Amino acid sequence: MDTRIETAPLAAIECELLALTIAKGGALNEVVTALDQALDGAISQLLDDGDIEGKPAESLLFHTRGVVTCKRLLLLGVGPEDAVSPDSWRVAAAAAAQQAKKLGLEAWCMSLHGADESADVAQAVVEGAILGSYSYDALKSEQDDLKSPPTEVLLAVDAGEAAAAQEGAQRGAIIGQATNLARDLVNAPANYMTPSLLAEQAEAVSSEVGLRATILEEREMAELGMGSLLGVAQGADEPAKLIVLEHNADRDDLPTYVVVGKGITFDSGGISLKPSQGMEAMKYDMSGAAATLGIMEAVARLDLPLHVVGIMPATENMPGGRAYHPGDVLRSMSGQTIEVISTDAEGRLILADALTYAARFEPEAVVDMATLTGGCIVALGGVACGLMGNDEDLVAQLEAASKACGQKVWELPLWDEYAEQIKSDVADVKNSGGRPASTIIGGMFLKRFTNDYAWAHLDIAGTAWQLHPMGYRVKGATGVGVRLLVQWLRDRCES
Repeated sequence: MDTRIETAPLAAIECELLALTIAKGGALNEVVTALDQALDGAISQLLDDGDIEGKPAESLLFHTRGVVTCKRLLLLGVGPEDAVSPDSWRVAAAAAAQQAKKLGLEAWCMSLHGADESADVAQAVVEGAILGSYSYDALKSEQDDLKSPPTEVLLAVDAGEAAAAQEGAQRGAIIGQATNLARDLVNAPANYMTPSLLAEQAEAVSSEVGLRATILEEREMAELGMGSLLGVAQGADEPAKLIVLEHNADRDDLPTYVVVGKGITFDSGGISLKPSQGMEAMKYDMSGAAATLGIMEAVARLDLPLHVVGIMPATENMPGGRAYHPGDVLRSMSGQTIEVISTDAEGRLILADALTYAARFEPEAVVDMATLTGGCIVALGGVACGLMGNDEDLVAQLEAASKACGQKVWELPLWDEYAEQIKSDVADVKNSGGRPASTIIGGMFLKRFTNDYAWAHLDIAGTAWQLHPMGYRVKGATGVGVRLLVQWLRDRCES
């Protein structure tokens, strides 16, 4: 989506749709007041009559009937004036973009007048426009019947804010498009997104934006001793891949940060077979890997002055004559042995080897993302990601990034007492401790493989897939993690 900055008075902007935000209990700013006067007080009359109050998710569309040069006005509620945040703007922009798409418009305009921090708000608005108008239609035959999203958004700002708004808009376009890349990968059916096809996508993105791509095959993983990852892959005909991407790979003068994403391209549960109902959604079990690829694309396009590594262990988890069994013992790359209690607790097994591999980059910090546990859905629903880690500063950094970008996280404890649940009688550790505290137990298992660096884990099981549209979180894959970790990495550049 292209962006353009507009500094003309609102009443003089030529467009099919002009979106304005309305804060509950707030007064119209001077620029909107001038537009209201040009409309003979139509906006203030609607407010006085209570047609719109400014509550979140409220909207009101009306035609200007040629009184001003914009054809339609869309009023969007953003909540109480003292609680308006960049995410409020992001949600409002998504609603405007969805309205523009419904009307079949190629372009629309949003007023940013009165916004604090023009760069951040412009970024949020462009992100919201891109995310809100997204749909996954690649496999539908009747393409001519589909409405395309708008291709351009105009941002109306004061002349003095134009440069900051332009900077924020460019950043928002990069991050929004990277998030939609992750969504595309997750929404693709498992037969269209195998580990091999994911590796091809990663190589294509790397070639386009200048990343170094290394794809490890099963033979190479075996030589490294990745018995945990390869154990999960045993039952699948599709070969496993370890996908490694690097930004600024040749720079040894920059701090290194590693992002690891779980890439189970289809999760049947293996021998511990999942129920058939809802199994079609298990294509989303590679959401962590998809987000990692989106992050790497955004980091490269933003040209962050960091050495960033993205690691994506990718495989299917299938039953079959060669599949690993409950009761098997796997030897991980770290040398630790793992008793398999459930083959449906496979994500932590492939992450164990990927996290061990991450240590070779001598990182400042490592963050992994995984649709790891159903328990996280029970605990936090679809609102927040579960956050755990072995370093208080890193956890605090991610919490700060969460507040800045609007992707919520909630810290869960990794107390030593929880380790008792995964003690094994026959191996160093077992891969499941049962239902109690299952999300924390997943984190406790991963922690065993992160002794060499600061580490945090994001359980995105509840936030990676949206059943019902909500603001810029359209139905299906959300691309969760891209905006959060790009914000975290941007913050590292400034710290």
